Amino acid sequence: MEKKEAFKKWGIPAAGIIVVLLGLWTYLTFFHATFGIENTVYLYIDTDDTPDSVRVKIKNTARPGISSGFPVLSALSGYTVKSGCYAVEPEDNMFSVFRRLKQGRQTPVRLTIPNVRTMERLAGALGKKLMMDSAVVAQHFADSAFCRQYGYDTATIACLFIPNTYEVYWNTSLEDFMKRMQKENTTFWNEERLRRAEAAGLTPNEVVTLASIVDEETANNAEKPMVAGMYINRLRTGMPLQADPTVKFALRDFSLRRIYHNHLNVESPYNTYRNIGLPPGPIRIPSIVGIDAMSSTTTCICAPKRTFPVHTTLHAPTANIWLTLPNTRKPSTKEVSNNKTKSET
Repeated sequence: MEKKEAFKKWGIPAAGIIVVLLGLWTYLTFFHATFGIENTVYLYIDTDDTPDSVRVKIKNTARPGISSGFPVLSALSGYTVKSGCYAVEPEDNMFSVFRRLKQGRQTPVRLTIPNVRTMERLAGALGKKLMMDSAVVAQHFADSAFCRQYGYDTATIACLFIPNTYEVYWNTSLEDFMKRMQKENTTFWNEERLRRAEAAGLTPNEVVTLASIVDEETANNAEKPMVAGMYINRLRTGMPLQADPTVKFALRDFSLRRIYHNHLNVESPYNTYRNIGLPPGPIRIPSIVGIDAMSSTTTCICAPKRTFPVHTTLHAPTANIWLTLPNTRKPSTKEVSNNKTKSET
């Protein structure tokens, strides 16, 4: 009897205090305490991570003590690690972050396809931004069977990539990424761009290949249609392109500032001094401006070669040769009057 009275007197209040303290600890640990960060940070969870390693990553991200609630939540909910990139906001608490991790609610990363010269460099750029092994990606880009799945070969696979900025998940697979790029490529080559390519007498892959040469020749966007027109005129007349950037690509020496006669002897299908026509594929991933410059060349390509008897001498930026191209500008009123007077006399 005395024990029951003692329990009522001390046990029940003590149990109540314990419940209150436990509730207070739960509230402070899981809901009230924030990560104590000033800006958004990201947790990168790999496929080989475990709940313990995830806790370590949280601990390294948050203020001291915030990760203490993670093991409890993990044990109670049967947490299974899901790889990905997860955002942690300054106002987040342990419960909100844990729920995000458990549900696999990733934050997309912004990936910009760079204007790189080789597929090895593109593989390196993907490896830095996504959960991919750059060496494995480079091996796939050099695999004919892999490239053929997407309608390209190892020389033209660069044509697939449109240099835009995309939102993708950090843990996306290479196969899913390539399908996404294929979809973006189809969207990019709309009816208008296809019509322009056809008007220039080129396929989309040939447009990209030529645009890559033009981009290497000049960084001035205003000059790109003129340079592209020069090369297309050469293609139409059966002349070698004689584009220095293709020789540089054939040599794989991008540090060259000038191309000398001894460089022109390199045996390569990319050497446009020795081979007539376009090289097998792009010598870089060209800019969208470079690709769209083709729409401005159609007039230059299709216009009569002697619209007006005044010619402009153009020096190709790196070709070390002088070219004479037709001047397609409209004559002034004074010039028309002078020509008319000459014809009458």
